[in-house]
Amino acid sequence: MHKARHGLAVLGLATALVTSASTLAQAQDITSREGITLQNQILALRQTLNQMQESQGNGSLPAPSASPATSGNGDLVAQLLERVNTLEQQQREMRGEIDQLTNDLQQKTAALSKQVADSQFAAQTGAGGAASAAAATTAAASSDTDSARATTPDGLLKAGKEALQHKDYTTAHDNAEAALKNAKGAFRVDAQFLLAQSLAGQKEYRPSAVAYYDAYKLSPKSARAPDALLGVTATLLALGDKKAACEALGKLKSEFPNPAERVSRASDIYAQRGGCR
Repeated sequence: MHKARHGLAVLGLATALVTSASTLAQAQDITSREGITLQNQILALRQTLNQMQESQGNGSLPAPSASPATSGNGDLVAQLLERVNTLEQQQREMRGEIDQLTNDLQQKTAALSKQVADSQFAAQTGAGGAASAAAATTAAASSDTDSARATTPDGLLKAGKEALQHKDYTTAHDNAEAALKNAKGAFRVDAQFLLAQSLAGQKEYRPSAVAYYDAYKLSPKSARAPDALLGVTATLLALGDKKAACEALGKLKSEFPNPAERVSRASDIYAQRGGCR
């Protein structure tokens, strides 16, 4: 009786081991060739175990005295145990291979991501550096161009007139003198006229009157000449020399009998201030 219970216990243990092996096999990727082979082996073990369970259920379990049968059942259980151990070892080996492949894949993915990130950073840095260099080159070229223009008569006159509009008479004076060193033709007349204006702005009326008259003499028939004679008249009035102012005004009227409207109005005003006849 004791041996019969022992046989049942062994049979139950075999059932549990086969169930455990089946669970381990299902944890594998059964779509792979190794997984399918393992699954088939476990199914064969299940069939053998079912046959043993059917024998037990039909009361065909050998009596205690039938030692050869009992020995046969023990051998079968031992085989089952050995087979399950083998399957477990195969499962562990397969799991180790899977873990190794997963680890390698993760390392390669991380390395590739780093390479991509480094390439993008290098590209952006290179593009930014190129853009900065281009901008710096452009700015330098623009600065050089502005500097070159500032030393030409045209550039000096432009800067001087802007300074004059902002009542920066000192800068206007300096630009006018610098322009006069190389200016020719109409540029020289404009530079001389700018010099006279800057002197008048600084209330240097006597040198301003001389500068206005010099501008007139540079081109006595030009469109700038009437304005230059008006400048002479205005600065002489500022000095209180009404006689000389009226003489300058008379010269303007005789040489330009049909001046522009603004020149005519200014002449009338200056004539009244100087008491000119």
